[in-house]
Amino acid sequence: MGMSIPQYLGQMDIRKGVVGLATGAGFIYLLYKAIRAGIKCQPPLYTASPICIARLAVERERHGRDSGELRRLLNSLEYKQDEYAKSMILHSITRCVYLLEAEASSCTTDDISLVGSMLDDKDNSVKIQALNTLKAFSGIRKFRLKIQEHTIKVLELVSTIWDSELHVAGLRLLNSLPLPDYVHPQLRRVMPALMEILQSEYILAQVQATRLLSYLAQKNDLLYDILNCQVHSNFLNLFQSTQPGSLLFEVLVFAERLSEGQNSPHYRVVKWHYNEQSLHEALFGDESRLADRLLALVIHPEEEVQIQACKVIVSLQCSQDVGVRPSSCRPSYSYFNSGE
Repeated sequence: MGMSIPQYLGQMDIRKGVVGLATGAGFIYLLYKAIRAGIKCQPPLYTASPICIARLAVERERHGRDSGELRRLLNSLEYKQDEYAKSMILHSITRCVYLLEAEASSCTTDDISLVGSMLDDKDNSVKIQALNTLKAFSGIRKFRLKIQEHTIKVLELVSTIWDSELHVAGLRLLNSLPLPDYVHPQLRRVMPALMEILQSEYILAQVQATRLLSYLAQKNDLLYDILNCQVHSNFLNLFQSTQPGSLLFEVLVFAERLSEGQNSPHYRVVKWHYNEQSLHEALFGDESRLADRLLALVIHPEEEVQIQACKVIVSLQCSQDVGVRPSSCRPSYSYFNSGE
């Protein structure tokens, strides 16, 4: 059947459109295959995606075999990499340690030393990721002694570099380890820096610093160094009810530990002298308003804060009962004796 010229030209336009669409779709598909093939051909130096690593963990559980991913990452860390690559590799190692427990347990102390060497890197992001990786490995008991060897270095980083993320990473690592007695001299030197972090405005770092100081307050040979450490005039703002509950709880635990420590027979045998701007004077001195802050926290919305505030009040009452600080007992403290 014959077609008019307009009909023929119209049909040709339609065919061209169809061919064009098909050609475009085909081109996109071929391009997709080429990109995918190129990705597959690249050596997996490191895998930053949590999904990929999680898939490895599932695969390992399913087949009961070592995926080799963690070993590949550690091996790649030995080669010369730029700062970004090292940071990403360490980040992936950290995830692997948490997700691939058997593979992490099969690592060696040489691997810990390799990660620890990254603490000397000039780039702060690499230091932070190395601290996070050591924290992950600290959950495996056999590596803790090896990781402890880096304690002094970690304290040096935390006390000399003013970087909130580094503070959090370093303090989290320190809080995960038992600190040996041989680092106490270094701890005395970094005490002012720890107190400054506690009084900073970065909540995560403040919480970690307070936890570490609470732990150190239980060490007889460090208690005076903590109590005599200089603090800001507004230190008691840390006990305001407007502070986050997580921070309030930690500073209240810290206050309780300090109160119990100075109440101990071992500490009371010496007559200690404190600086006017010391932590001791801020918390327990004649001019301290700690008692008022504690009463306000007894009605705090969070129960754990309420309970901890009551514990501090009881501890202070015990201090008065044994006559630890008669000069520090002001009339405003009389409600501790009222039985309320």
